[in-house]
Amino acid sequence: MLEYGVVWIDHHEARIFEVGPEGLHSEVVKAHPHPRPHGHRTRQSDHAEGDVHFFHDVAGALAKPDQILVVGPGTAKLQFMRWMHQHTPKIENKVVSVESADHPTDGQLAAYVKAYFHTDEQP
Repeated sequence: MLEYGVVWIDHHEARIFEVGPEGLHSEVVKAHPHPRPHGHRTRQSDHAEGDVHFFHDVAGALAKPDQILVVGPGTAKLQFMRWMHQHTPKIENKVVSVESADHPTDGQLAAYVKAYFHTDEQP
């Protein structure tokens, strides 16, 4: 039986839900702090540079699912996809779709992975 996963990602955290033969599993991966001088505003490029370790941790948490859905509210999901293309192509190849999603609850994400992949595992 296949395992399915959804990762909701922004620049602060990734919430991962997996559904498979063992039921539903969830995990949260927090971003690493981005040190910056006082008064320095965060630019898009600051996120891209600082997210390398975060993206590595998220990709590692996605090693088990056979098919993955990547969702999120902003640019982090696209930056994560670009990072995976360069660093973890085996995990990137398991991504079936990248979609926008604002800030769903954990219950909504669990229901979303079940509905998207047509699985009847109970959350």
